[in-house]
Amino acid sequence: MSSKKQITSFDIAELAGVSQATVSRALRGSPEVSEETRRRVEAAAASLRYTVDKNASNLRSKASGTLALLFFEDPTPDDSRINPFFIAMLGSITRACARKGYDLLISFQELARDWHADFAESKKADGIILLGYGDYLTHADRLEKLRAKGTRIVCWGAVLPDQPWVTIGCDNFQGGRSVTEHLLEQGCRRIAFLGDASHHFPEFQERHRGYLQALRTRGVSVDDALQIDAESTQRSGMQAAEALLARGEPFDAIFAASDLIAIGAIGTLSAHGIDVPFEVAVAGFDDIPMAGFVNPPLTTVQQDTRRAGEMLVDNLLRLINDEPVTSQMMPMKLIVRRSSLHDASGT
Repeated sequence: MSSKKQITSFDIAELAGVSQATVSRALRGSPEVSEETRRRVEAAAASLRYTVDKNASNLRSKASGTLALLFFEDPTPDDSRINPFFIAMLGSITRACARKGYDLLISFQELARDWHADFAESKKADGIILLGYGDYLTHADRLEKLRAKGTRIVCWGAVLPDQPWVTIGCDNFQGGRSVTEHLLEQGCRRIAFLGDASHHFPEFQERHRGYLQALRTRGVSVDDALQIDAESTQRSGMQAAEALLARGEPFDAIFAASDLIAIGAIGTLSAHGIDVPFEVAVAGFDDIPMAGFVNPPLTTVQQDTRRAGEMLVDNLLRLINDEPVTSQMMPMKLIVRRSSLHDASGT
């Protein structure tokens, strides 16, 4: 009695004109395989009516076929508790996982919880993407414990020297410098910085470094009284602007370390009868969707959330597949809108 021959990856390799190892990498979604080769392998597999038994494959590799995306709580005026910047990145991460054949487990983690221990023991996912982390020094300690247990992790955040984990992030220094140079070009000389510029918030710290560099390059003196700590919330931005006004120091511009801080600051300035941008120019950072709809529309730094999501997934899969990977810094783009233009001719 004859039986139908079982199609194997070697049959697919012969038909596609590639090695069996390439077939295995292509079918498991390895970023090491080019898009053209992956399509050729998938077409060969389809013509041979070969289907991947995902459960069997996962059992052999002791993999779950799932990536975890961890959000961390942020104070927000609605019930989402998620920074709107990260919501914009979520769609890109979801689509990138789908293209690679991975499920995505989205989990909302409270900063107070021992989330690093939970995920190290649960084996729910093959790797973790982290978005947002509160105090960086606490976050770094937990990340190191996860990494020591062999957990694959990729973070969105500040790309710093000698980090032991992989990070994808924006060029915060250049972004801070570009915003400040723009404000200087508008004739501003007393530019306040709203944002915690300490080691606890390294992204804000890098933006502040860029701000300082731009001032010093243009020969503008740095006044420490014009720096007010703030976290990335509208409420914190409102409070920081109130504190700035209470100091009584003259200022003609505000560079806020995030759009949420900037939007809060605009609210405070308006409540005090200070016109933006005619009396005080304001700029933020992130280009969240709300930035284009506030009054006046907000000048800001755009981070490519679509590309960021793709890079986070690609680099995590490289780690999972034991392929070489390094932290990467993405370029930024200055988006000029009316909030920073003294002549109000911008859109």
